[in-house]
Amino acid sequence: MKKLSLLIMALVLSSAVEAQINTPAPSPFSKVEQKVGLTDVTVEYSRPSMRGRTIFGGLEEYDELWRTGANARTKVTFGDDVKIDGQELKAGSYALYTKPGKQSWEVFFYTEADGGGTPQKWDESKVAAKTTVEAYQLPVDIETFTITFDDLTNNSANLGLMWERAYVAIPITFPTDVKVSENIKTVMAGSPTANDYYAAAVYYSSEDKDIAQADEWMDKAIEMTEEPAFWQLRQQALIKSKSGDKKGAVKAAKKSLAKAKEAGNDDYIKMNTESLKEWGAK
Repeated sequence: MKKLSLLIMALVLSSAVEAQINTPAPSPFSKVEQKVGLTDVTVEYSRPSMRGRTIFGGLEEYDELWRTGANARTKVTFGDDVKIDGQELKAGSYALYTKPGKQSWEVFFYTEADGGGTPQKWDESKVAAKTTVEAYQLPVDIETFTITFDDLTNNSANLGLMWERAYVAIPITFPTDVKVSENIKTVMAGSPTANDYYAAAVYYSSEDKDIAQADEWMDKAIEMTEEPAFWQLRQQALIKSKSGDKKGAVKAAKKSLAKAKEAGNDDYIKMNTESLKEWGAK
C-alpha cells in the first residue's frame, strides 16, 4: 500500500513538472511576404505595443540604435539584388536597424541578420546599405508596431514603419525592368506565341517603353489569335491610341465593345464607350 501511495505521488509530481502554461507573447511574431515586380521580399519581426507608454523619446530614445521591433532582430530577405538610395543591396537576408529622430530616421541594412537585439559591438563594415528618411506625424496612434509594403509599382516599393504617431517610408528599387526586358529579348529571339507577343506589348505600353514596337507586337498577337477576347482588343485599342493611330484605336475599341456586350461585361462596355467618345468615334 505504501509503495502504491509513493507511485501515485510520483506520477502526480511528474505530471505537475511536465505541465506548461501557454500565455500570449507580449510582442507576437509576424511574417510579411510581398512580391514586387518579379522579386520576392519577406520581413520577419516581432510587434511590440504601446500599452500606455511613450515610445519615441521615451521607451526608444531619439537618435539611439533600435532593433526596429522586439525580441530577435527584424529580418528582411530579398530574392534579387535591389537598391536602397542608389546603393546596391545583394540578394539575401539583412537585419533592419534604425535610429529614430523627431524629423528623420537613419536606416541600416546589416549583414548579420540572425541574433537578438542590437550587436554588442556595432561593425560598420557589416552595414550593406544605409539611408535617412523623413519622419511623418500621423493623426492617430498606431498601438502596435507595424511594417508594411506601400506605394507598390513594378519597379519600386516603400517599406513602411509605423508606431505611435510616427511613420517612415524606406524607398527600395527593384530590378523588374531589367529582368523582364532580358526575358522578352530571349523569347522574341526564339518562337514567340500569341500570348508572348501580347504580354510583351502590354508590358511595353504600361512601362512607357517603345510604343511602336508594342503596337507591332500587339497586332501580331491579335492576328495569331483565332477569336480575340474583348480584353485583348481593349489593350490593342489603348496601344493604338497611345501610338497616335486614332483610327486603329476606334476600330479595335468597337470590336472590344461588341464582344464585351456579348459577354455581358459592364466594366468593359463602359470603358470602351467612354474611349470611343473621347476619340471622337461616330
